[in-house]
Amino acid sequence: MLEPVYARYVAASAASLGVDFGLFMLLLSLGMPSAAAAAGGYVAGIACHWLLSSRAVFVGRVADAGAGRQRQQAMFLGSALVGLAITSAIVGAGTHFGLDPRLAKLAAILTSFQVTYLLRQKLVFS
Repeated sequence: MLEPVYARYVAASAASLGVDFGLFMLLLSLGMPSAAAAAGGYVAGIACHWLLSSRAVFVGRVADAGAGRQRQQAMFLGSALVGLAITSAIVGAGTHFGLDPRLAKLAAILTSFQVTYLLRQKLVFS
């Protein structure tokens, strides 16, 4: 059985992934390079994820308004940038070596999901 916070994180990630992957596919269809499309989708997904994480996942661990909340948001953004770097690198490298961009994106999702969860669980919402 999944830990409740992790289960909520999985659900929030699934919703955010829908936003991310949907925009990624749209941008690809418009002719945007795959790494840029992956980054654009990821940024939109992160905005969705902050809303869900701060309101439904890490309940009771969101800092009060003010400097504490701003610091927490900055750390969340930092974790997102780590995930974005992972996503862009994997998609860019995968497509460079001939992998379908959608498969490269899936590989990036699996890796960045675990890394960002650990950063958020242990640092951002500790």
